[in-house]
Amino acid sequence: MPSENLRWETLEALKKSTKAKIPFDPHWSERGEDILAGCREVLSLSPHSGVILEHLGSLPPQNSRSFLGSSSGNSSPGLSDVISASASSAGSIPDINRKSNVVLSALPLRTGSEGSEQALSDDAKDDEPEVSNVSSPGSLPSISLLSPKAMETEGQILKFAEQQREKAKMALKLRQEMQEKLVAAVASAESEQLKRFEEFMELKQRQEFQSMRDMMDRETKESIGRQEKLKEEQRHRMKILNLRLREAEQQRLKEAELERQRQAEGRERLRNLNTIQEEILQLNQLLDPSKQSKDDFPAASLSSFSTRGNQLCSQVSEVIRKTAEGEFPSVEDMTVAERALHDMRSLIRLMQEEVTKAQEKKKREQEEQEELRKKAELQAQQEVQKKAEQSAKEKAKRKGLQNSAEDSTLKWFKELQESAAQCAQSFEQLNTPKDTQTKKLKLELQKAASIPVSQISSNSGSQLREIFDKIDKLLSGRAVMSGGKSVSTSQHPQGLDFVCYKLAEKFVKQGEEEVASHHEAAFPIAVVASGIWELHPRVGDFLLAHLHKKCPYAVPHYPPMKEGTSVDEYQRILGYRVDDAGVEGQDSFLKRMSGMIRLYAAIIQLKWPYGSKQGSPHGLSHGWRWLAQMLNMEPIADITATLLFDFLEVCGNALVKQYQSQFWKLILLLKEEYFPRIEAVTSSGQMGSVIRLKQFLQTSLQNRQISPPKGQLSANFWRT
Repeated sequence: MPSENLRWETLEALKKSTKAKIPFDPHWSERGEDILAGCREVLSLSPHSGVILEHLGSLPPQNSRSFLGSSSGNSSPGLSDVISASASSAGSIPDINRKSNVVLSALPLRTGSEGSEQALSDDAKDDEPEVSNVSSPGSLPSISLLSPKAMETEGQILKFAEQQREKAKMALKLRQEMQEKLVAAVASAESEQLKRFEEFMELKQRQEFQSMRDMMDRETKESIGRQEKLKEEQRHRMKILNLRLREAEQQRLKEAELERQRQAEGRERLRNLNTIQEEILQLNQLLDPSKQSKDDFPAASLSSFSTRGNQLCSQVSEVIRKTAEGEFPSVEDMTVAERALHDMRSLIRLMQEEVTKAQEKKKREQEEQEELRKKAELQAQQEVQKKAEQSAKEKAKRKGLQNSAEDSTLKWFKELQESAAQCAQSFEQLNTPKDTQTKKLKLELQKAASIPVSQISSNSGSQLREIFDKIDKLLSGRAVMSGGKSVSTSQHPQGLDFVCYKLAEKFVKQGEEEVASHHEAAFPIAVVASGIWELHPRVGDFLLAHLHKKCPYAVPHYPPMKEGTSVDEYQRILGYRVDDAGVEGQDSFLKRMSGMIRLYAAIIQLKWPYGSKQGSPHGLSHGWRWLAQMLNMEPIADITATLLFDFLEVCGNALVKQYQSQFWKLILLLKEEYFPRIEAVTSSGQMGSVIRLKQFLQTSLQNRQISPPKGQLSANFWRT
C-alpha cells in the first residue's frame, strides 16, 4: 500500500541521517549511566559566532564599556549564578575553542530583533572563514556581565535546551517503548509462530504416530487374519485327521467285531461239532451188536448197520482231528459233520424200522396167542378198577384235601435244606475271614459270582452267552476278570463251595427283586440258570434250597406253627420279611412270591440252547408235580390264587404242549372243584387275584389253548 511505501522511505532517510549514527549501548543500565550519556554532544560555537565577534571588535571602546556597564548595572547576582550554572552544566566553556568571552559579549546581540539576527547570521555566513582569527585567549576580560534581557534570553535558551532534552528523552522513551512494543510484538509473533510451528510439528508427529499405529494395526489385523487362517487350516487338518482316525478306529473296531464274530462263530461251530460227535457216538452205541437181540434182528443186517455207523463216526473224527491244532472248523467241515449226523440218524431210523417190523411181527404172533387171555383178564380188571375208583372217591370225600405236602416232597425239601446248610458251614472260615487277604478274596469272589447275574438281560443272545461262559469259567476253577482283577475259586480251598452257594442265592434274589418288578426278566435269568444247573448240578440244588427257604410255596409246603415259635419267627418261616419296622405288607409279600414262582416256572420249561442234554435239568415233570400237589392241598387266602395264576401264565403253554389232554383235565378240575374252595376262603378285600385266576381259566378252557408268555425268548434271539 502507499502508506507502507512512504513508511519504508522515511525509515531509509532516517537511516542515512546523522541521527541514525547515534551510538547506543544496551548495557548502560548495568553500569548505572544516564540513558543519554552517550548521546550528548560537546558544546561548540556555531560558525556564525565569528561574525558576531568581528562586529564587536569594530565597535569603539566606549560603546563597549557602556555596553558592559549597562550590562553590569542591570545584572543581578541571581542571573549570574544562573548563567554560570548553565555554563558549568553544559560543559567547560573555556575549552570550547577558547571563545567563551566572545560568546558572553555576543549574547546581547541575540536579544535583538529578528531582523538584526537575520542580518547578523547573513553577515556571519559571508565572513565565516575569518572567524578563527577574531580573538585570542589573551583578549578575554576577567569578568563578563550580561544584561537582564540577555540573562533572560540565556535562560530561555537553557530552558529551551532543557525542554528539547526532555522532548528528546520523551521521544527516545517513546521510541524505546515503541521499540520494546515492536520487539514484544515481534517476540509474541515469533512465539506464536513458534507455537504454531510446534503445533504443526506436534500434528506431524501425531499424524506420523497415527499412521504408524494404523500401519501397526493393519499389520496386526493382517497378522491376526493370517493366524486365524492358519488356525482354521489347522482345525481343518485336525478335523480331517480326527475323521481319518475315527474311520481307522471304526475300521479297527469293525475288524475286531468281525474277528470276534468269526471267533464266536468258530466256537459255536466247534461246540456244535462236539455235540454232533457226541450224538453220533451215542447213536453208534445203539448199533452195537452186543446190545441188540438176535431174535429181534438178523445178524447180517446188524453187522452192515454197525459197519456203516463206524464209517460215519470215522468221518466226524477226521473233522475233529483237524481242529485239534487250535483251529476252528470251517463251514465245509460242519457240512460234512451234519451230513454224517443226518446219515447216522437215517441209519438208526432204518434200523429201528426193521427192529420195529421184526418186533411187530413177533408181537402179532404173541398177541394172537394171548388175545383170548387178555379178553378174560380185561373184564376182571375193569371190575377191580371200578371198585378201586369208588373206594378212592369215598375215601377222598371222607378225608378231604391235605394240609401239608406229601412225605416224599417234605423229605426232598429237608434234604435240600440240609445240603445247603452243610455247604454254608463248610466255607464258614471264608465267609467270616479274620485276615485282610482272605477278606479281600471273599469280596472278589462274591463280586465275580454276583455281578454277571446282575448283568443278565434280554438285549442279545451273544451277551447271555458271554455271561454264561464267564460264570461257567468261574465254577470250573479258571481265572476270570472281575473289577479289573483276576480271581479264581482255586485261590482258596473253600472258594468253589462259596461261589456255588452265593451264585444260587443271587439267582433267587434276582427272581425276588428283578422278576417281581419286570415279569419278562424271568426268561433270560432262567435260561442261564438252567444252563449252569446242567453243567454244575450243585448250583441247581442250592438254588432250590434258597428258593424253598424264601418261598416255601414253591415246594409246595405250608409250614405249620410249632410250639414255642414266636409270631415274628413264624412269619419269617412263611416267607415274610420282618425287621425293626415290623412285618412287610401283604402286597410286597405277594409281589416277591410271584417273582420267585415265575422264575421257577421259567426254569422248569427252559433249556440252555447250547447244552448237550435233552430238556431242562429240572423239567416239566416237576411243574406237573407242583401243580398236582397244589390242587391236593387246602387253599390259602390270597396266596394260592396268586401263585396258581403266575405259574400257569408262565408255564401253562409248555404244559399244554407236553401233556395235552391230561393237562386240560387238570385245568377243568381246578376250575370246577378247586376254584370254589379258593373262593370260599377268600374275603371280599382279597378278590383281585381270584378274579384274575377265574378269567384266565375261563379264557383258556374256552379257547382250548394258553397263549405263550410275554418275554419268552425266540429262536432269533440267539442270533443277535
